[in-house]
Amino acid sequence: MGAIVAIVGRPNVGKSTFFNRLIQRREAIVDAVSGVTRDRHYGKSDWNGKEFSLIDTGGYVLGSDDVFEKEIDKQVELAIGEADAIIFMVDVESGVTGMDEDVAKLLRKVNKPVFLAVNKVDNPQRMADAVEFYALGLGEYYTLSSINGSGTGELLDALVEVLPDVKEEESELPRFAVVGRPNAGKSSFINALIGEDRYIVTDIAGTTRDSIDTRYNQFGFEFNLVDTAGIRRKSKVKEDLEFYSVMRSIRAIEHCDVCILMLDATRGFDGQVENIFWLAQRNNKGIVILVNKWDLVEKDTNSVKEYTAKIKEAISPFEDVPILFISVMTKQRIYKAIETAVDVYKNRSKKIVTRKLNDIMLPIIENTPPPAYKGKYVKIKFCTQLPTPYPQFAFFCNLPQYVRDPYKRFLENKLRENFDFTGVPITIFMRKK
Repeated sequence: MGAIVAIVGRPNVGKSTFFNRLIQRREAIVDAVSGVTRDRHYGKSDWNGKEFSLIDTGGYVLGSDDVFEKEIDKQVELAIGEADAIIFMVDVESGVTGMDEDVAKLLRKVNKPVFLAVNKVDNPQRMADAVEFYALGLGEYYTLSSINGSGTGELLDALVEVLPDVKEEESELPRFAVVGRPNAGKSSFINALIGEDRYIVTDIAGTTRDSIDTRYNQFGFEFNLVDTAGIRRKSKVKEDLEFYSVMRSIRAIEHCDVCILMLDATRGFDGQVENIFWLAQRNNKGIVILVNKWDLVEKDTNSVKEYTAKIKEAISPFEDVPILFISVMTKQRIYKAIETAVDVYKNRSKKIVTRKLNDIMLPIIENTPPPAYKGKYVKIKFCTQLPTPYPQFAFFCNLPQYVRDPYKRFLENKLRENFDFTGVPITIFMRKK
């Protein structure tokens, strides 16, 4: 579980370039998932083997500079509230500005690590000019150029030193996060389960501002339910509270075992919902999709089938995900939804004995070996499940680099056919034996 690092600073100092530089290197590898719509202001990065989530706060502030004056304080306060460390970026070309001083004033009171990054330093003269940033009273600064990447290494070395070693939280209880767009019915769903109005539910989008944990124990299941504020479309993220809810949802997804992704049947599986889905998938979480307000949809005999097919098309190639049609208002299938989430949780923590795995998978591989590549034949000798919190498998072979994605997908499908991994992303590694 990575820590969260926020990048703050006034507009046009190069925050986004820096942010993109840090996540690109990694996203290029991690996100070979087809059709992932990337969320430009949130990404994962790692340095020296330490993984962290990066949030570019500047992406959330719309409007001109004078609007920004008011906004930047909010933005910094958010970063202070949510992040484990803060990178404050300034620009050597413009020197210390009044706005920089305001931000520094807020950051000086914080007892979290703050890194002052002086950007656009790409020659010795500018290196000398950077000295004036001592005036901000934040101590040492790091000079870098986010365009060509020079100097970022020193900053990252120092940053990962101070990040907390967040272990997978050994919560004895599974955590189920209820995520989705505002007004999909998340709070009502939790109220209906718990049978008490823990939340004030109104029809105004975004009334649940924060994520709230509820211990839930019924039918012999016990777990934590995490209600999250809806993740909003970026164009709507005008007020800081919205940005807050986006950060919170990210955090809730990262810290849960199973995401219960809720959508409003009348609005469909739109881009926003899809973003949340891929965020959960990328974080290797169990996923259950609940189509709520199903009682409001005009139905003919095929509608469940058609609706399901549409969703599967959007989430392909990871289609092995339970999709339930529910109505929170009439309590239709809401307990089924929880049972399904529990099943997914069990699938995610399932461990398959190596011998059994080989007994089933090796004959399949023998019948359908990986296609030869450049006249070379790949021989897979052995496979095992890795000791990680979610299903990851290593297949040992003579030429791992020649095994292409379609074959890995074939192996994944065979694993899914023979062992129940419904609702759980599977990672497959090819290793040299």
